[in-house]
Amino acid sequence: MKFVAMRRRQLGQGMMEYIIIVALIAVAAIGVYSLFGKTVRNQTAGLAQEMAGVDASAQISQAKTAASAAAVQGNAKKNMSSYNGNLDQ
Repeated sequence: MKFVAMRRRQLGQGMMEYIIIVALIAVAAIGVYSLFGKTVRNQTAGLAQEMAGVDASAQISQAKTAASAAAVQGNAKKNMSSYNGNLDQ
């Protein structure tokens, strides 16, 4: 009887570890999307327009601009005093 209870606790511990890993992956994905989301959206819009036979040079230009802005943000020094520094972007 004690073995069954101990086994259940171990299974619960394993599930909790998976939940923590999934949460960390979700936080990382949100961070990446906040940096590159605009670039991906503009590239997808350009691809869709090119496939529809429409000129997508405006979307391609916007994607390049967004990628440059993301590179600048990625290279900027971050610390606790600049935590809310990206609210306007």
